[in-house]
Amino acid sequence: MMQNWRRRAMRRELGHRALVELKVGIDLAQFDVLVAIEAPAAQFGDSAGETMVATVAERLGIDPSRASRVVSEMVEAGYARRAVSQADARRTIIELTDAGRAIIEAVRAYKFLILGDFLSEWDKADVARFVPLLRKFGQWPEHMEAGATKFADDIALLAKQIAASRKQAEPA
Repeated sequence: MMQNWRRRAMRRELGHRALVELKVGIDLAQFDVLVAIEAPAAQFGDSAGETMVATVAERLGIDPSRASRVVSEMVEAGYARRAVSQADARRTIIELTDAGRAIIEAVRAYKFLILGDFLSEWDKADVARFVPLLRKFGQWPEHMEAGATKFADDIALLAKQIAASRKQAEPA
């Protein structure tokens, strides 16, 4: 079940479908750039300050040259604009245009409609149990270190088994 959910989430089926059905004309990578420019604190945690191309690259974990290319595409399409920094006039910042903001809002609304419809079929008790459990489940990455420490001996044994299997697979 988790593998199926993970694969579907990694393919970003809902976001892709939203872009297609809304006839936006951009792909998920370009949409990600718009979101990175907008910088919601819940997603990036660093929404204070101005957004530059380097900021977009950092938020998305891509190299600055790729970020520059995709930001330029969004500027050319009219979804973002370059502006002068209020903090340092030598610096160029990136801002969303009204059209770029409209795309983000429409895609989010689409997702809320689809997911809201799905959850509307659940009874209130199921939703009341699910939401706190999902929130709790979403915190598992913060507990990885503790789990790795707790199971250090088991993990070391697994690593030894992998090393032994590699050694057996080596040509003689």
